[in-house]
Amino acid sequence: MRKNITPKAYLYPMPVLIVGTYDENGVPNAMNAAWGTVCDANRIAIVLSATHKSVKNLLKTKSFTVAMADENNVVSADYVGIVSGNDCLNKMDKTGWHFIKSDFVNAPIIEELPLALECKLVSFDEDSEICIGEIVNVSVEQSILNDKGKIDLLKFRPICYDCDTHGYYKLGEKIGQAFFDGLKLK
Repeated sequence: MRKNITPKAYLYPMPVLIVGTYDENGVPNAMNAAWGTVCDANRIAIVLSATHKSVKNLLKTKSFTVAMADENNVVSADYVGIVSGNDCLNKMDKTGWHFIKSDFVNAPIIEELPLALECKLVSFDEDSEICIGEIVNVSVEQSILNDKGKIDLLKFRPICYDCDTHGYYKLGEKIGQAFFDGLKLK
């Protein structure tokens, strides 16, 4: 039996995205953004309020990084989502994260987060608050790659966010093979 519930964007899994930027003085900042998705082969879309320090930064620099939080970084990832860089000048010091400058965009890569999408700003719509970024490089920690040089989710262990319970969850085991398992029904 099915039940109707309150309309909400129940899309699972929802990645925990950490948006990294530099301010006008080259000081790194990061924020937690829950509403993001792929919008083309080399583009991502994220809903970001213009009031965020990170948004002010990326509008100035026209660049940003997007990392996915993993199970080793839950506390710091949550912290950058509940503390504003507008209010706390030493916000990033408390995370324990280390930053290196991207070679491709004017934005920081967080060393502790094993996967970073390095993006140029394509657009930011003030009405919808949708930020579109073009991925110009992907920086990945080799420890999360398989023997073929591809990302192994079991090594990476990214977390996802549940918008209903406000919980963070780790992904589970592989249960099938895309573009193959469905062939059984052909």
